[in-house]
Amino acid sequence: MPDATDIEGLTVGQVSTGLGVTVRALHHWDEIGLARPSLRTAAGYRLYTADDLVRLQRIVVYRELGLGLDRIRAVLDDAAADVPGALRAQRTQVAERIDRLKELSAGLDRMIDAHDRGLLLTVEQQAAIFGPRWNPDWPTEARQRYGDTTQWRQYAERSASRGPEEWQTVTDAMTELDRALADAMDAGVTPGSSEANQLVEQHRAVFASYFPLTRQMQVCLARMYEADPGFAAHYDGIRAGLAPWFRRIVDASARAHGIDPDTATWQ
Repeated sequence: MPDATDIEGLTVGQVSTGLGVTVRALHHWDEIGLARPSLRTAAGYRLYTADDLVRLQRIVVYRELGLGLDRIRAVLDDAAADVPGALRAQRTQVAERIDRLKELSAGLDRMIDAHDRGLLLTVEQQAAIFGPRWNPDWPTEARQRYGDTTQWRQYAERSASRGPEEWQTVTDAMTELDRALADAMDAGVTPGSSEANQLVEQHRAVFASYFPLTRQMQVCLARMYEADPGFAAHYDGIRAGLAPWFRRIVDASARAHGIDPDTATWQ
């Protein structure tokens, strides 16, 4: 920027351009007494001298290092100020901020991977947690089928924060629910009964580990359990006829809440 030693002073606009700070910032620093111009024109406009520029340049440097304006004022105006000490303290804060940013970056990487892959588990971990009938291609197929849906995004956000232990907890809860459903069917629990309705609510609560499940969505899901060969085989493997029985208790619960299962949609 122009050298103010050979001229009467630089305007706010010239200083703003030369130092890369806004005019508003210069005005603010003037108002709070941090960096006041030494000269004024006859019309009252600010003019900065060479000494003013030296102070401003130091302010810009310290601000770039992350010091607050009060700390900058102390460094500049207090002859007894421990400048190296202030800079060391600032360096410590910067190092801590870098560590936090690295953690944030790692979290973002996991979130991106979760949106792309669904499960952040190795094939071996998936087999150990979900059992021998688990197909490691299923997450990829689900991503291709549902990747543009709100539910996939919600599932990915939950998946990003889960490791093997958390997924084991989710799997254990689903296994316990399947066992409870099979036992209830064997015991002759009827759709619409309080016990059946409690199981329907338990299913919604457990399934929320993947994404929030409305009652209408639950009706659609129960319908898919019965119609899809893969899901039907899974539930038949637990107990023959479990998928259609589960659909009946879900339909009955939906009707009790004013939902017609025949017209329910995924919403």
